[in-house]
Amino acid sequence: MTISLRRAAGTMLVVGVGGTELAALEHAWLKLIQPAGIILFLRNIADVQQTRALLVAATELCAAHSLRCVDVEGGTVDRLRDALAPMPSAQAVAKAAQAIGRIGLIREQGELVARAVKAFGFNTTLAPVLDLALPVSAKVMGTRAAAPTAAGVVEYAREFLAGLASHGVFGCGKHFPGLGGGTLDSHLDTPSIQRTMNELNREDLVPYRELRNQLPMVMVNHAAYPGTPGKARPASVSPYWVTKVLRKRLGYRGLVLSDDMEMGGVLKFLPMEEAAIAAVRAGMDIVEICHSPELILRAYEALIAEGERSLAFRNLLMDRTRQTARKRARLFGRGISKALTPTQFEALRARIQRYREKIAKGQPLVEVQSV
Repeated sequence: MTISLRRAAGTMLVVGVGGTELAALEHAWLKLIQPAGIILFLRNIADVQQTRALLVAATELCAAHSLRCVDVEGGTVDRLRDALAPMPSAQAVAKAAQAIGRIGLIREQGELVARAVKAFGFNTTLAPVLDLALPVSAKVMGTRAAAPTAAGVVEYAREFLAGLASHGVFGCGKHFPGLGGGTLDSHLDTPSIQRTMNELNREDLVPYRELRNQLPMVMVNHAAYPGTPGKARPASVSPYWVTKVLRKRLGYRGLVLSDDMEMGGVLKFLPMEEAAIAAVRAGMDIVEICHSPELILRAYEALIAEGERSLAFRNLLMDRTRQTARKRARLFGRGISKALTPTQFEALRARIQRYREKIAKGQPLVEVQSV
């Protein structure tokens, strides 16, 4: 496959846009960079018809086999809650499943999330969270983390991912190598997580090791781990974490993407231009930049400029682009899903509402007809 340096730089990016439809300027820069995909947030989602139209318009300007991403974990991170219905949190579902001895509740959550994101036109939800629900991170993580033990996280994530896969939606394990020991929000600062490599190996890394063949994607966080060979460098720009640990030691072969590179956890460490280049050198397949067109274009131009300056980086970028394109083609070869009828959409909304009520009560779920 022959590809230009500019095209290679663009396909390293998954990007966000500003509103509920594309502005003329957004159309122009999307056409220029042709990113690997789009991620939408609450600001972009008014209703199902508008969201599907926005995704079609945006992904027509993206590279082939593009990602259409949204964060639907359930609980506090659920971009579809207003346009459809709120999904219960991972922690609530895991506790309910344990309380009544019915692991199928977790798979059902994955199935409902998959049905929801497909209804809006997405092919990817950036879930499940694989961080441990440790006391030290409770104020930061809230109910996003399913369980305090690696075994509990693995049980939850395996069933959730199976539910997604049963409806052709792809999940993403996050936030490698683990935020369970963190006390700071990486949106604002670089968490310095005081866990040794032995602790991480025994606990935080277990879900990635156990689920490496089931995870289509893994997201790398912006925390630093000074008690490890990764030292004070954020994991998202660390060859130690991305290449040595995730790819080589754990043997992960799927797509690797960064958490949003606009977050303070990395931008307080490096400016965007240097951060984008460092992330690619670290082993990242996709660099996620979710908000600012200026920062998106700065990262894009920095990758091109570094490829023009350094033959080694150019070769790295080209090789990574070819490898990532093959992975995207394997995962995202299908087009946008068929729209639900209004009756089907309302039935899905009602089913999610019933599911949430049953989880809140901790009662077994009464079987209902699929929509």
